[in-house]
Amino acid sequence: MPGDPIIRFAQRMEQLPPYLFGMINKMRMEKRAQGHDVIDLGMGNPIDPAPDAVTRKLCEVVQDPKSHRYPVASGLRSLRREIAQFYGRDYDVELDVETEVLCTIGSKEGISHLCLALIGPGDTVLVPTPAFPIHIYATIIAGGNVIRIPLASEETFLARIATMCESLYPTPKLLILNYPHNPTATVASTELFREIVHLAGKYRFMVIHDFAYAKITFDGYTAPSFLQVPGAREIGVEFGSFSKSYNMAGWRVGYCVGNKDIIQGLAKIKGYYDYGIFSAIQIAGIVALRDCAAEVVEQARIYQQRRDVLCRGLRRLGWPVIEPKAGMFVWAKIPAPHDEMGSMAFAIKLMEEANVAVAPGIGFGEEGEGYLRLALVENEHRLRQALRQIGKFMRPKGDKNKRASKTSSKAPEGGPPLA
Repeated sequence: MPGDPIIRFAQRMEQLPPYLFGMINKMRMEKRAQGHDVIDLGMGNPIDPAPDAVTRKLCEVVQDPKSHRYPVASGLRSLRREIAQFYGRDYDVELDVETEVLCTIGSKEGISHLCLALIGPGDTVLVPTPAFPIHIYATIIAGGNVIRIPLASEETFLARIATMCESLYPTPKLLILNYPHNPTATVASTELFREIVHLAGKYRFMVIHDFAYAKITFDGYTAPSFLQVPGAREIGVEFGSFSKSYNMAGWRVGYCVGNKDIIQGLAKIKGYYDYGIFSAIQIAGIVALRDCAAEVVEQARIYQQRRDVLCRGLRRLGWPVIEPKAGMFVWAKIPAPHDEMGSMAFAIKLMEEANVAVAPGIGFGEEGEGYLRLALVENEHRLRQALRQIGKFMRPKGDKNKRASKTSSKAPEGGPPLA
């Protein structure tokens, strides 16, 4: 009708709140444009370089005009074969290259597209919370319903899943897991995965496991693959990524492995949505998997050292922090009385007054309120500087004024005291 707006978004857009991390990033960029040195602990965006061998291979292959053509949407067979060999070598899991391995444009894209293949109106998905936003909103965009299950001890978590499955009709269709967990850094045991497979078979739901932080582990801990558990491939898939372990975040390359029927559904959706990953990046990914195991171990060691610096410093400032066993984040509860302002307001003020960017816990759902996620992406010197600035920001205003008064009452060099 005349007068009706021309621009009208789909109803699903009303269910998507403003992306808080986008807001934080925008504020950070604006402050930097004004000349402020903002220390960025907000996003898991590695500043360390990709392995030299990977970069050299990319530069070599990009010179070949054949690499400039459309790639194979499912991924080069040679990369899929390397992923399968990696799973056999590191997890003792045998994968069929043709039917159980698919390359994705990072795990975030893969999970989003897979939800379009698996979920529709009326379907319910279980998601542990707090959660990385796409684990919730991929379902919402696909038209499904999300039931949030607060993270707890493994026994309590499993009991809550069983309770949901017994009390809902129809029963949940999908469970999305993420270990090592983002944002809380919670880790999983093989026994948890074994019980999940049992529940999935009993209540007939599928499982997606986001394994993006597989190799960033500390203190001798090794993160298990979901597919290591007998029966896992009958009910689910696992996503991996080159972004974190190999510092290839901007390259956008990952993979999905596991159940062949789920893989086929994802491949069908991707066939309509994208043309896959630039071939030169895929070939560089082969080099990463084949030749860069030592670099992965070294990167985990670097993150562990940064973890130690940040956690020690926060505890000295009165934060009740526990060192994570894995991942590239510290999940820190805001100490009283600063927690009263809420995590979003605290994060904004921290950036405004201390030039430190962090991710507010509320950005991961209401269960994250009262916490901050701090990324271990800056070097140790910058982390110590961030701690000094956080400490100064948190100091009671009276202490700040007292220090300022002491400073101002000092005489200029060579002169008498000021009145």
